[in-house]
Amino acid sequence: MSSNTASSEDQYFVPAPSALPFALTVGLTLFVIGLIQVMEGGATMPPTLFLGIAISTVFIFWWFWKIIAESEGGLYGPKVDMTYRWAMGWFIFSEVMFFAAFFGALYYARALALPWLSGEGNNLSTNLFLWEGFEAAWPSNGPAELGGRFATIPAWDIPFVNTLILLTSGVTLTVAHHALKENHRLKCILAMWATVALGGIFLFFQVEEYLHAYQDLNLTLESGIYGATFFMLTGFHGVHVTLGTLMLLVITLRLMKGHFTADRHFGFEGVAWYWHFVDVVWLGLFVFVYVV
Repeated sequence: MSSNTASSEDQYFVPAPSALPFALTVGLTLFVIGLIQVMEGGATMPPTLFLGIAISTVFIFWWFWKIIAESEGGLYGPKVDMTYRWAMGWFIFSEVMFFAAFFGALYYARALALPWLSGEGNNLSTNLFLWEGFEAAWPSNGPAELGGRFATIPAWDIPFVNTLILLTSGVTLTVAHHALKENHRLKCILAMWATVALGGIFLFFQVEEYLHAYQDLNLTLESGIYGATFFMLTGFHGVHVTLGTLMLLVITLRLMKGHFTADRHFGFEGVAWYWHFVDVVWLGLFVFVYVV
């Protein structure tokens, strides 16, 4: 760790080596293994899933605590602030590419794979040797009707409500940001709590949607290409909403403890960037997964 404790203009804080990244990687790895076990039809709630969640939660908040202590201790100067801005920008760019790959998979399945399997534009009639009589209709559960017949979730039901919720959360977050810049801390805190609540409500409705899909519509991960892409896109977005809601909660609690000032609050801004990104991704999901 740097021997200097002041955040002067010409100094750059370098933290001491830490095992937190490795520990968090272990927790996330166990979580993914447990999730795969659930998806593969194994144990309903395997121990690895709970262990991964527990380890990840502990070390995420431990890491938060260390960073907050460094920030409030005056160790972060303008150079560190700029580093965080660049890092958050590149992180969000990587998330854009992450979802672009999933939207690309959706496009490939709908616009390329289905027409090819049905024989559209295929002079060699390859489909006759693969799936004779297959029609390129979307939503599709595949040529062999994998998982059986299913129904889709109406776009103007829960998905539309969730769209309004996320758009409203973007407004309340913007109100909170402007309030912070104008030194209206109480207004900022109230708007942040509203944003956290809206994030929680969104997740509640998404769980309700998934239960309805599995129990009433026979729409599952095994429902062919449509089920796979539907849960892949909406599920990963739900994970991002969960992480974003947790980050918003941490920022709100920090505001209540007097952290951040009108001109120094990148912790707040970074989370706001992430949340607005989550909002934009959902708009794409709503249009291309539910409506089109």
